[in-house]
Amino acid sequence: MNGADLLCDQLLALDVDLCFANPGTSEMHFVAALDRKPQLRCVLGLFEGVVTGAADGYARMARKPAATLLHTGPGLANGIANLHNAKRAHSPIVNIVGDHASYHLAYDAPLTSDIESLARPVSHWLGRVQHADDMTKMVTAAVQAAHLGQGVSTLILPADSAWSEAHGPILSKPSFLRPEVEAERVRDVAELIRSHRGRFGILVGGDAALVAGTELAGRIAAQFEGRVLGVMLPARVARGQGRLSPPSIPYPVPLALSFLEDLDLLVLVGASEPVAFFAYPGKPSRLLPDRSSVVLLATAAEDQLHALEALADELGVTEPWTPPAREPLNLEPVDGPLTPDVIGALLAAALPEGAIVCDEGLTAAGPFRAMAHQAAPHDTMSVTGGAIGIGIPLAIGAALACPDRKVVNLQADGSALYTVQGLWTEAREDLNILTIILSNRAYAILKGELQALGVNQFGRNAERMMSLDQPAIDWVSVARGLGVEAVRAETVESFRKVLREGLGRTGPFLIECAI
Repeated sequence: MNGADLLCDQLLALDVDLCFANPGTSEMHFVAALDRKPQLRCVLGLFEGVVTGAADGYARMARKPAATLLHTGPGLANGIANLHNAKRAHSPIVNIVGDHASYHLAYDAPLTSDIESLARPVSHWLGRVQHADDMTKMVTAAVQAAHLGQGVSTLILPADSAWSEAHGPILSKPSFLRPEVEAERVRDVAELIRSHRGRFGILVGGDAALVAGTELAGRIAAQFEGRVLGVMLPARVARGQGRLSPPSIPYPVPLALSFLEDLDLLVLVGASEPVAFFAYPGKPSRLLPDRSSVVLLATAAEDQLHALEALADELGVTEPWTPPAREPLNLEPVDGPLTPDVIGALLAAALPEGAIVCDEGLTAAGPFRAMAHQAAPHDTMSVTGGAIGIGIPLAIGAALACPDRKVVNLQADGSALYTVQGLWTEAREDLNILTIILSNRAYAILKGELQALGVNQFGRNAERMMSLDQPAIDWVSVARGLGVEAVRAETVESFRKVLREGLGRTGPFLIECAI
């Protein structure tokens, strides 16, 4: 047995049974070991951003980590944008980054790089295997840190630690239970809620944004005339009819200020204090009114459900959860040109129960978000760290975590081009994903950002940096070239028809919506 065999055995012992991979020469002994362990499923991504984004999507839905396999510093660097998103989502991931043999580093070969410096900003835990016999200890530490820290662990694997003979027992599974919040903190938050003057809110993220968490928060808010809010870019949130469907804080600063202006107290559960996504001249960074107080009930790394249960008990909340009344969907006319409003209404009406929506639709997906509470019960994931190019990879990970659920990727065309290679992985793995490309042939969000700075007239340079035409991208041809069947919809009636077809299929399918 060599170190790579021991690595695979320890991952399996800790219930890590999926590896998203883009390997290179330094990792061939790990690849050979994976080949001897068919119970550890390997999924190839043609670009490292697909690998890391898929591991993020898998973690958000499976509630456990997958492994990644990346090739030295440049391979890690290619995946960093979606590791940034994963860190913001508090997604447990075990990155395995191959490196040169330890004795070869002194020769400064072309792929030699400072992997630790690249990994540190996007990792909650970072370690390097010094010897093959240390493998089980290091793997266990990485997996446990990913679970308990709710974040990214990066384990650097020198080639000689993978190919060297290894000894040592497989370690038993440690505790992955997150710590409970101290009773004193719960009492302090309860006292603030009882004594506050004015309106209060509960901002939910992490586990608190799932069904059980939002119901607990809803019960507390109802008894004390508060409201439940969602973070601006949720890692995962439960929405749809019969659920609380917490509205997210808006992205534009003026809308966010208006959304939060009535709050005198904000309780954070698995969330941070809301701030503006960017700084703008003459606009505040802090989105809450100056008079507002902020108090932490539970961090993302703590047991948020237990904290909410304890808070409800401390406050004497006894009323059961009452689902909101059903709201009818008002659909657009039968035919006419496609618009984001029409797409949002038709998708909300047709979405099957239990679907998973990966939302990287950016500006054009706003209408669907506004109607999501009227759709069938579903989960939504978003681009938590603002690094675009995660929608296609998120969908891959979600489909592998939940093969019995329909995954819908509501995808802006510009950001899809960052990780378009992921369509090939969808086809190869025959994943149950419907991709809806919102094709406005522009980086429309950048136009909005320029306007937010007071620029309303765009010259040639600005237009050419924000437009995606001349030539226009033919998404049907791109998808088919990567193995995914695709169609183009230009009218309401054509979209209604192909949406029904796409939702009824069990394999990958793409609709290009000309908007």
